[in-house]
Amino acid sequence: MSKKQFLLENQRHGEQYAGLILGKEGKPDYHVFLIDAKPESDMTWSNALEWARTVGGQLPDRSEQSLLFANQKESFDKTWHWSREKDADNTDYAWMQSFYYGYQGSYHESNKLRARAVRRVLIIQ
Repeated sequence: MSKKQFLLENQRHGEQYAGLILGKEGKPDYHVFLIDAKPESDMTWSNALEWARTVGGQLPDRSEQSLLFANQKESFDKTWHWSREKDADNTDYAWMQSFYYGYQGSYHESNKLRARAVRRVLIIQ
C-alpha cells in the first residue's frame, strides 16, 4: 500500500502523520498521528493524561516525542511537553520533552507543562 493510500484510509481530519515506531521485544510496529487539539493552558501531569483521553488519544511516550520532534516539531510550542511515562527512579516525576532543543528530562508531576495527544495505528501482519 502506498503512503498516500495509507493516509487516506487511516488519517483523521486535522491529524498530522508523525511516522512509524518499530516494536521492540515482540511488540508490534505502529504508526503515530498527532491529534489536532491543544489544551487552553499548561497543566499538571495527571490533568494532561486525562485531557489526552478526552480528545481521543494519549500523551506520547518518550520515543514518540523524539519522532514528533524530528518530524512535526513545527506543530509544537517551543517549550516543555509532558510524556505519558513516569520516571521509574522517582515515582513523583514524569518524563517531558523540550520542543525547542529536543532535550528530554523528568519533572515533578505537580508542575504545569504543555500537552499534546497522539493516536496509534497498529501494523497488523
